Amino acid sequence: MRLIKSALLPLLICLSCVAQTQFPDTPAGHQFAAWLECFNRGDRAALQDFLQKHYPSKADSVDRQMDFRQRTGGFELKKVEESTAAKVVALVQERSSDQFARLTLDVQAEEPHSITRIELEAIPRPPEFALPHLTQSELILATKKEVEAEVATDHFSGAVLIAKDGKPVFTEAYGLADREHKTPNSIQTRFRIGSMNKMFTAVATLQLVQAGKLDLKATVGQYLTDYPNKDVASKVTLHQLLTHTGGTGDFFGAEFDAHRLELRTLTDYLKLYGNRAPKFEPGTSWEYSNYGFILLGAIIERVSGVSYYDYVRQHVFAPAGMISTDSEPEEKSVADRSVGYTRMDSSEWAPNINTLPYRGTSAGGGYSTVADLLRFAEALQQHKFLDAHYTEMLTTGKPGTPDNSYAYGFEESAVGGTRCFGHGGGAPGMNGDLKICPGTGYVVAVLANLDPPAARRVSDFITNRLPEK
Repeated sequence: MRLIKSALLPLLICLSCVAQTQFPDTPAGHQFAAWLECFNRGDRAALQDFLQKHYPSKADSVDRQMDFRQRTGGFELKKVEESTAAKVVALVQERSSDQFARLTLDVQAEEPHSITRIELEAIPRPPEFALPHLTQSELILATKKEVEAEVATDHFSGAVLIAKDGKPVFTEAYGLADREHKTPNSIQTRFRIGSMNKMFTAVATLQLVQAGKLDLKATVGQYLTDYPNKDVASKVTLHQLLTHTGGTGDFFGAEFDAHRLELRTLTDYLKLYGNRAPKFEPGTSWEYSNYGFILLGAIIERVSGVSYYDYVRQHVFAPAGMISTDSEPEEKSVADRSVGYTRMDSSEWAPNINTLPYRGTSAGGGYSTVADLLRFAEALQQHKFLDAHYTEMLTTGKPGTPDNSYAYGFEESAVGGTRCFGHGGGAPGMNGDLKICPGTGYVVAVLANLDPPAARRVSDFITNRLPEK
């Protein structure tokens, strides 16, 4: 190994546990190796010291990095994609899951080559690192082992379902629905599902399109004729709301925190956020927009003449036989609804009650069970909601979205060469994921009453190893 410049010699302390030959022999490569070893070690004092010396602009971010380390387990280097003296782009994988990310690290050209940027972007598992398909019996055994390991480290609490051709082949519940009262989770436990509600909203929207009551090319203002912001009203289309390309932004933040329990209806959200202009020219970019799905819910209400909640009960939940799914207010007692636990602001799990909205909305926040999610998946595939044409439109990724992968309230992906679609959801104390893979006949539903990525990690583990047929 070539001699490292004197300004980089202090990094040898952090390089002691890393095979240097895996990393480029450049200033950027040395800094990458040093940061990764310190990050993976999980020693707060060592990481703090490293940031102060070599990444001073992020010296105050040690707590965020330690939280990220706790959630990911650290990273393993898989491949260097680009390397110059001042930059490294590499593929890394979470130690605690199958999740891949693209890491970009930049350093100053001059000594001591301080780090100026570390950016991690989650990406689909690259084909060159595809995992082998398992048989169904192998998959069940592997899933049991994986989930039990996650439970043992307090990284999972929830329910897991794998179905083949509509019939469950694996259903198990783990952990506690209520830690104070020692109530165990069960298959009947209702978990908050976050943004998974968007699938129900998208189905409802397409039902009204199929019935000729909505036009995907029409603008918000054609249905919400009194909408305050004229740019949103006149420029943003239903297609753009469904694909997050309308620039309508989010509603979470300081305003939401200040009015969290006052936002009781979709109209309340429109009153609070309706004067905002689009964040970008509608149709020119992509940005995940919870508020866009609030607008869709309001449009459903205006066109159908009933509340959003009544519409999805009658036209989505009832046809599918979803008896345990809804969005009742948090103040209402709901049988079998779990307590969500978060440690986003603490090192210990605590109830997420102070983060919850008054009730779930058309953007997310309702509750369901893994069995109901299977019923939803089956009803969708059996065209109980929509005909074949509109079902395909609903679930096929659209141009202008990341990797053309976001459809209408569904995410489409190729997992191990198999097409799957569904949606996840996550917020403090809740995480869920549904994947429907029609080519293989499998459906995977995982719900958790812990912070993300508790459920997604398990769902990805299963889906990445599904049998080919």
